Amino acid sequence: MLRVRRAVYRRMLAHARGEAPREAVGLLLGRGDRASRLLELANVSERPRQAYRADPAELLGALRRADEEGLEVLAVYHSHPRGPARPSPTDLREAVWRTVYVIVGLQPEEVRAYRLPSGEEVELIVE
Repeated sequence: MLRVRRAVYRRMLAHARGEAPREAVGLLLGRGDRASRLLELANVSERPRQAYRADPAELLGALRRADEEGLEVLAVYHSHPRGPARPSPTDLREAVWRTVYVIVGLQPEEVRAYRLPSGEEVELIVE
């Protein structure tokens, strides 16, 4: 289960909408199963309309900030501007983090969470 503060959820949706038609990417930080903070990251993929790759320097800085603030990376999020909130073959193939992956689908607009590469859905609760 992943619990996300309503304000964080809204920021994640706004980030996904604002980046379209590019895929947005970022981190959800918090403690336990409660995400209380969002960090947007630049998508530096060579194909940003079909894939995401977080800027390595920004990612390292985000991980350092999280550590300094005593927060954990609870999820990596990204968007599917032209599709549903389901893992794509690329998402499954490139999943390297041992955390939850949140996908923001914009057509239709929905947000779902998964453990990848297994594809097991994780309950997402907005508080």
